[in-house]
This record gives sequence, C-alpha cells and structure tokens, in this order.
Amino acid sequence: MQRSSRKKVVLLAAVLVAVVVALPLFRGGERAAAKSPVAPAEVPVKVANAHRGDLELTLKVIGRAEAFSTVNVQARVSGQLQALLFKPGGRVKKGDTIVRIDPSLLQAQLDQAQGNLAKDQAQLDNARTVLKRYQPLLGKGYVAQSDYDTYKANEGIYAASVKADQAAVELARTQVSYAQIQAPFDSLAGAPLVYPGAQVNANDTSIVVLNQLRPIHLTFAIPETALADLKASMARGAVPVTASVPGTKAPPMSAELDFINNAVDAGTGTIQLKARYANDDDRLTPGQFVEVVLPTTRLADVVTVPVVALQNSPLGSFVFVVNADGTVQQRMVTAGPSSGAQIVIEKGLAGTEHVVTDGQLLLADGTRVRIVTDPS
Repeated sequence: MQRSSRKKVVLLAAVLVAVVVALPLFRGGERAAAKSPVAPAEVPVKVANAHRGDLELTLKVIGRAEAFSTVNVQARVSGQLQALLFKPGGRVKKGDTIVRIDPSLLQAQLDQAQGNLAKDQAQLDNARTVLKRYQPLLGKGYVAQSDYDTYKANEGIYAASVKADQAAVELARTQVSYAQIQAPFDSLAGAPLVYPGAQVNANDTSIVVLNQLRPIHLTFAIPETALADLKASMARGAVPVTASVPGTKAPPMSAELDFINNAVDAGTGTIQLKARYANDDDRLTPGQFVEVVLPTTRLADVVTVPVVALQNSPLGSFVFVVNADGTVQQRMVTAGPSSGAQIVIEKGLAGTEHVVTDGQLLLADGTRVRIVTDPS
C-alpha cells in the first residue's frame, strides 16, 4: 500500500515538471503568432471602367429577311417552251438568257413583214421615178394635171405603206427577241414552274421566280410610340441597324435603314421599316428570322457601366468600386435606361471609377481584391 502511494507521488511530480517546462514554450508560440498575423485572402474579380459620354438607346425587335426584288418570270409571247438555261436554285447574272421559247412562228412573221416592206419599197421607188419623169412635162402641157396628181398621190400612198411595213418589221423583230428571256438583275433562281415542251401563253404562264439577294432587305416593325425618336435619329444622319440570326454565334450584321412605311397599322399600332444589308456573305435567305437592333434616342453626357456590374439589395441598387488600395467599396447608385450591355448610372458615380463586373458574390465593404482576366 505504501509502495503504491509512493509511485503515485512520483508520477504526479513528473507531470508537474512537464507542465512547468511546456508552459513557457506555449506562451512563446502565442507571442510569435501575435507578432506574425496572417494576411487576409484576396478575392479575384473582373473590373471595367465607368464611362462618361453620349449613349444611343436602342430598340430590339424581331424581323425577317426579305428579297430586295422578286420577279415572277412570264413569257411575253406565246409558244412552246424550248429550253431552260439556268440551274434551279443557282445564281444567274443580269442579262443572262435564262429561258428560250420556240421562235419558228415568230421568225416566219418577221420574214413576212420584211417581204411586204420590200414590195412596198419597190412600188414607192417606181412611183417616185414616174413622178420625177412627168414633172417636167407638166409645165410644157404634155401631161394632164389630173394624171400628175394621180402619180403624186400614188407616191404618197406607197410612202405610207413603207412606213407601216417598217413598223410591222420592228414589231415582228421585237416579238422574235421575246422568245429569249434575260434575267433583269443578279439573282437566285427558284424551281422551274414549267418544263421544256410545255405551251406557254403570253403574260399568263409563270416560268420561274427570281429573288435578288444582294443586297437583301430586313423587314421589321416598331411601336408607333418609338417613331418620333427614330425620326430624330434619322435627322442626325443615316441610321445604322445591326441584325443577328437567333441561335448562331456569328458576329452581328451591319445594315442601314432605308425605308419607313407611309402609315401606321391601326390594328397593331406598329409601323413597318426596312433596312438594307449587302449580304455579300450570303448569310441571309428570304423568310429567315432575324433579331434587329436600331438606335432611337441619344443621351448626352451620361455615366455608363456594364449591366453586369449592377447589383440589387433591399436598400436599392449598388456597384462595387475598386479603391486605389485594392479594396472595394459598396456604392449605392441610381440606375437609368440601358442600351445593349451598358446601363446609365444617373447618380452615384462620376464616370472615372473602376467597377467590379465579376466575382461580386464574395465581396463586402472593404474586401481586398485581385484583378484578373478570368477569375477561377
């Protein structure tokens, strides 16, 4: 029993010695930690500059591509369709012969008209010869005045017949030229509506539809309430229009407004507009949906920031402004209208600040940030 008590006393003494030895070391570690504080972590963010200047407010609407010109090709003479000289769905150039109609009957009519002209021309030449022969004899009394008047009348009749024959020849020649149809402009041909061997009737039978696609029109409508602002924009010069095809990643297309309809549609309260796009890249096809953006109002000397910089809270809208020391400040602002990716800040910014556009969820007033191109 005494031996066990002695062991406990020795063990307790050893523990006390260990505590006495370890206590100064622990306190030294606390002092070292107090002397070397851990720096707060920096939050990676993206930033953009606030900008002061003029801003064009825009209107986004849905429209369609429309052929600049459309022609339903019909024959101007009747006859049998002899040949189609275009590739269905292919391009044709202005002046290219695209349709040929059998010219046999038309050529025969031309030959007949030329024959009549030659006959009457010969009779006219003879009448002029007779008149020239008898004119000197009239003064000498060898020819009666009535006979001379008859010769002169015959010369006039044959001259008139020649003029009529010349007109008939020109008409027949024109009719022959109609047997070949030329493309009126550079265009894209559709599917044939009739084929070689079919009988076509003048100004009745449709042969093919041609669509002019270079340039092409963008047709859309805007509310009548935006018409006054649009006219004010037109007064400043040409109105640029941008368009894009929904669901594609291609860059927007640049067009120019060139038509405003002459009346507002009373049923919809909208007015039709058209913009001209060169379409040299063949990006648009008639009937295709497009998203159209056009300017309406110009705001002068306003402060703008990217829309993604604006945050909302129960107290209102705010942005995070990056200070010179690398910290951020939560700045309450009053937002105005937006245009595309920019929004007007009516109050709260001077236009010289750097605002955070990405990484706001990890920020608070005074947070230190690190500006990166693509925060992870």
